[in-house]
Amino acid sequence: MKRNILFSVLFLLGIMLCSNGAVAQEFPKKAYGSVTEERARNIVGFLANDRLEGRDAGTRGGDLAAEYIVSLLKEWGVEPFLEGGYYQHFQAAKNGNSWVTEADFDISGIIAGGCENRFMKNILAAIPGKEEGYVIVGAHYDHLGVDPSLAGDTCFNGADDNASGVSAVLQIARAIKMSGKQPRRTIIFALWDGEEKGLLGSRYFVKKCSFLSEVSAYMNFDMVGRDPAGKPGHLSYMYSAGNPLFGEWLKSDVKERGFCFIPFYNASENLIGGSDNTPFARKNVPIVWYHTEGHPDYHRPSDSADKINYRKLTDITRAALLCVWRLANVGSY
Repeated sequence: MKRNILFSVLFLLGIMLCSNGAVAQEFPKKAYGSVTEERARNIVGFLANDRLEGRDAGTRGGDLAAEYIVSLLKEWGVEPFLEGGYYQHFQAAKNGNSWVTEADFDISGIIAGGCENRFMKNILAAIPGKEEGYVIVGAHYDHLGVDPSLAGDTCFNGADDNASGVSAVLQIARAIKMSGKQPRRTIIFALWDGEEKGLLGSRYFVKKCSFLSEVSAYMNFDMVGRDPAGKPGHLSYMYSAGNPLFGEWLKSDVKERGFCFIPFYNASENLIGGSDNTPFARKNVPIVWYHTEGHPDYHRPSDSADKINYRKLTDITRAALLCVWRLANVGSY
């Protein structure tokens, strides 16, 4: 009797894995192939240019980055998620040593008291699904700005942190739109502002989100374009331990497609850390998080576009594209 039960469980699991694999196989080859190194170079190169002044949140450089991102979404026909357009505006203020937003509490009092404050904006685009439910794919687009006190190079270009992640989100949005296939669940593409000041954009979104219980997964990209010292090809692939299929999917795709990166699988019950997955994880939303770890140029002006491993960034983006398509279409995970 026990053997029959075990056989039935394994049989059903096999059906589930095969079905989930078939979902990825259905994604059009032309759209999959539209994720390219050349486009990654163009996106990272623009966002990490000195003219964007380090993309500090709430500054001219951050605004230029946002305008560029929205121009690409418009060009590719990826529609805004909000009725009023692509931007989710919010105000933030510096309260002591920390930044807070108007979603945390009424900040008008501390602003009236003379504290530093800025207007910031998330960018939210979407491909509508056929049924109810949401999957969110995100990366922050802000960085550290300019530090005039430094000798030599004063601009924190943030090529890896996080122009690389923005490139991944944008190429995935373009590929899915290009495929002409409508997903089962709505896919929201979120480019967060104010991450470097305390995850402000993603925190604001989560606190204001009226449909969070309908979000089946959040995928995060933060620094996905470099190789850590002594670990060529390394990718930290972190995902919620309660969703083991997230790991099985990547293992299957690596075996079949021969990606150039080497995944380190990290299933965790508590994916809380210094990136935009944190507000979602605190609300028990299942997480998939891609990260290629730190390097000597982290949070330095030397984090430049010429140091990105574009083949690796492209392969990570393609692997994530297949994962997004599964997240948006399989029945459960």
